[in-house]
Amino acid sequence: MPELPEVETTRRGLSPRLEARTLERIVVRNPRLRWPVPDDLEARLAGRALRSIERRGKYLLFDFGAATQIVHLGMSGSLRLALPDEPAALHDHVDWLFDDGTVLRLRDPRRFGAVLWTDDVARHPLLAHLGPEPLTPAFDGAWLHARCRGRQVAIKQLIMDAAVVVGVGNIYASESLFHAGIRPATAARRLSRPACERLAGAIKKVLAAAIAAGGSSLRDYVASDGELGYFQLQTRVYDREGQPCRVCATPIRRIVQGQRASFYCPTCQR
Repeated sequence: MPELPEVETTRRGLSPRLEARTLERIVVRNPRLRWPVPDDLEARLAGRALRSIERRGKYLLFDFGAATQIVHLGMSGSLRLALPDEPAALHDHVDWLFDDGTVLRLRDPRRFGAVLWTDDVARHPLLAHLGPEPLTPAFDGAWLHARCRGRQVAIKQLIMDAAVVVGVGNIYASESLFHAGIRPATAARRLSRPACERLAGAIKKVLAAAIAAGGSSLRDYVASDGELGYFQLQTRVYDREGQPCRVCATPIRRIVQGQRASFYCPTCQR
């Protein structure tokens, strides 16, 4: 599933190519995504210049002024820049045609993504409940410690809760906990303020590194230029069960939390 680094990589790839361009037409081949593509999407957006492309959590926000388009990539979606005469493939569901001939194409084999619009981003039900962005000053050790207090839930599950902090997916949660020296099953309430400071810093470090590396491509994620991300080549613990820890050589262990695999080093993480 594309997570925050993948979505941010896509945003950075698309912004210089599409911002300030006027949207001429939207072609919807299959409106049956996670939520149906609105019938009035083209009427709301066509003829307007794209002011900016922003990101909130894992949602891309295309600001057309009077309305904002919300795009979510779901489990297997990707946005690519296609050639004007490039035939659409089986899973290419939506095209955006801009005035300079640029074509933005949504490919979503599983159709768990979304293409919606809103005139009030702050109050949209998909966005209103989201916690702070992890790479901003709003997310720090004090914020995390306040959310951990009195919570029995495992710390890995807490930092994957988008109401606590957005964008910390399964890979990045395991990696961040390794860098902070905290086991994934540790009850959140047991974390001290210094531990929360370490973890918040580790989350920022891991996500920034993943963005710099182009995200992860464990399945079929690609960036807007078609290039695969490769952060998974740098992981310390994720998907390395039984392999030696890169720091102390202790075999990496795997547990299951909330139907998701967690990986940790029993020596480096306490």
